[in-house]
Amino acid sequence: MENFTAYNPTTLHFGRNVLNQLGITINRFGKKVLLVYGKNSIRSNGLYDIIKQQLDAIGAEVYEYSGIKSNPVVQDVDAAAAIGRENSVDVILAVGGGSVIDSAKIISIAIPVELPAWGFFERKMIPRTAVPLVTVLTLAATGTEMNQFAVLSNHETENKNGYGSALLYPRHSFLDPQLTITVPENYTAYGIADLVAHCLEAYFGKGEEATLSDRFVFSIIREALEYGPALMNDLTNYELRAKIMFAATMALNGMTMFGRTSGDWGVHSIGHILSLLYDVPHGASLTIVYPAWMRLQRENLAHRIRLLGKNVFGTEDVDLIIDRFEGFFSTLGCPVRISQAVNEAVNPDEIFRVMVLNKVAANVHKLTQDDYRRIIEIML
Repeated sequence: MENFTAYNPTTLHFGRNVLNQLGITINRFGKKVLLVYGKNSIRSNGLYDIIKQQLDAIGAEVYEYSGIKSNPVVQDVDAAAAIGRENSVDVILAVGGGSVIDSAKIISIAIPVELPAWGFFERKMIPRTAVPLVTVLTLAATGTEMNQFAVLSNHETENKNGYGSALLYPRHSFLDPQLTITVPENYTAYGIADLVAHCLEAYFGKGEEATLSDRFVFSIIREALEYGPALMNDLTNYELRAKIMFAATMALNGMTMFGRTSGDWGVHSIGHILSLLYDVPHGASLTIVYPAWMRLQRENLAHRIRLLGKNVFGTEDVDLIIDRFEGFFSTLGCPVRISQAVNEAVNPDEIFRVMVLNKVAANVHKLTQDDYRRIIEIML
């Protein structure tokens, strides 16, 4: 087991009607609030009014930035940061899924520097401080509500990259499973797949003797296998929504990484290319890439795949284990080939070019350009 440091400063408020404490929590940081959200969903489902009531009750001065995209872009971050900077906001309130919260994280460190936020991703800037961030999660998927990472796209440079800093942890995150009941079927499925992918990225990382963390991974994946399909057949079931929401948070809040020095993250790196080129939803990109990646790595990682399969599916047959993961994703309604997710013509050479441009890589199981070609062929 590798040495590790455990740190997670986010206070998590989980359960029915936890938003009743939102205004009191915001008030600890100040009255000037930058409210960041997506398009129209929080207005149409009534959540916007609930949020406003909480903010009005503390006499908050609210500035808004809406329209964050499902594959978030740095241009929105810069525009929102300018509003926050101009009005000297005390706190950022992000209401939405991973795209909104990831954007808000970078907004929080961009406001103090008065420079384009992409400089963080290019490692030209290091954040020294951040505007406090409070989140209200509406989509169980990424785990961003309780970690220090964010992912953004920059279409001008043809990049989609991740960034991490201890300053990006939300101060408080509110998770009421009721808020996910209106999430449509496809994005519910993508969220379930996303949490499984996060567990696998940790599991295939560096630190194979982290046996307890392995068991965390197995347990979270089994939650998804048991309750994911049940939720897909009963989308308004609160208890099932709660189980998946909790599992998604635990999948990427650090607990699966204890005893490891890194996750692998090669699959996410490849999936980002599909999102960048074809606007494939993040979770859907991972269900395309993961079975292909496992097939690419089946010889090198046979021992880890067998251990995973034994504890999750009750089999040590490597090919069957890969097929079972692919079948699970398909059962949820997620794509497992690029052709199932993209309506336009797909050019393998273009995918390869952008993979090279983005220097698609993994932390542990390195990928060569020959591997790029092979995995593209499998994904098609």
